Amino acid sequence: MSLGPPGASLNPEHTENFEDMEKQFAVKAVQHMTTYWAILEKMKGSQLRLTKIDDEIYEHFKKEFPDFDPKETIDEDKMKSKEGKEKWRNWMMTYEKTVEDYNFGTMLRSNPKFEYTEEQTIFAMRMQFYAIEIARNRAGLNDWIYEQAHPSKEADKPS
Repeated sequence: MSLGPPGASLNPEHTENFEDMEKQFAVKAVQHMTTYWAILEKMKGSQLRLTKIDDEIYEHFKKEFPDFDPKETIDEDKMKSKEGKEKWRNWMMTYEKTVEDYNFGTMLRSNPKFEYTEEQTIFAMRMQFYAIEIARNRAGLNDWIYEQAHPSKEADKPS
């Protein structure tokens, strides 16, 4: 007996444990955020691979979002506008069968120059996180996090 996709019959208005589900989601999103930050402190972002298909994601992202500048602050209103949501949704759906949790919510820094803070963090889908962070890493924009965590290693470099 098939009940359809997971959650298809879930009505949040009639779900007693919905608040617990929200808390579990928040915990998972925060764990993802803190794990990623810890990795960036241990390894330069420019040397990091986030998925097995980073190259494919990066090229596809550049092709579909040619005006995206990884150095700039993300325009959350544009990203979450009707047109923005549709463009991102179409782009993300190509990874439905290849990237686990491709549409799971996660936290994303709106600007690569800052740490995760309430003012500098936005909610995004996992594929948006991958695309943007891969672009930032390729541009070396997250290397400062490693350098900040290891100041003596940078000071030991010959000039």
